Amino acid sequence: MRIVIAEDLLLLREGMVRLLTDTGHTVVAAVDSADALIAAVTEHRPDLSIVDVRLPPGFRDEGLRAALHLRAADPSTRVLIVSQYVERAYAAELLADGGGSVGYLLKDRVTALDDFLDAVERVAAGGTVMDPEVVRQLFTRNSRNHGIGGLTPREREVLGLMAQGLSNSAICAALVLAPVSVEKHITNIFAKLDLPPADDAHRRVRAVLTYLNA
Repeated sequence: MRIVIAEDLLLLREGMVRLLTDTGHTVVAAVDSADALIAAVTEHRPDLSIVDVRLPPGFRDEGLRAALHLRAADPSTRVLIVSQYVERAYAAELLADGGGSVGYLLKDRVTALDDFLDAVERVAAGGTVMDPEVVRQLFTRNSRNHGIGGLTPREREVLGLMAQGLSNSAICAALVLAPVSVEKHITNIFAKLDLPPADDAHRRVRAVLTYLNA
């Protein structure tokens, strides 16, 4: 696939370029600022953009803001955000449009090559990927919320895997459960979070958002 990278750390940026190139992808642009990211995506229309949250000049949330700007202009824009820290508000805002094709990884995950490449493929294919550590910390912080608090331990496990972007079949494999059991848990999650019948893919994203915004 054709990829744009926006990362201000030279070594990490060049490392991602080398890894992605060696695995058959084409990096059409590797930039170090939010303005350059917007220009590169506008010019190249890549299959995926990998974006650091904090970019020059302010090193606050310029990368995220640029990614949200690009998705507002073209909702089909696929973005994988990378961050040094778990930043709850950023994760929630990234998912807020419910359109999928987004991911949020901690930078430590980039060095776990299989995990990183898997996230790249899943987001480019239209999926949603959340770093397991992000999910773990957010569950801990929001465990007292009424809706989330009403979930059983198994339902929390299922929702955590949903938040990471896993399909029903992948959840079955991860938890060693039958498909009918996973479907039942997901139905219970939707009911307890007061998510009425709708497109299931949309409800999955809304379930994660309910949790993040708790």
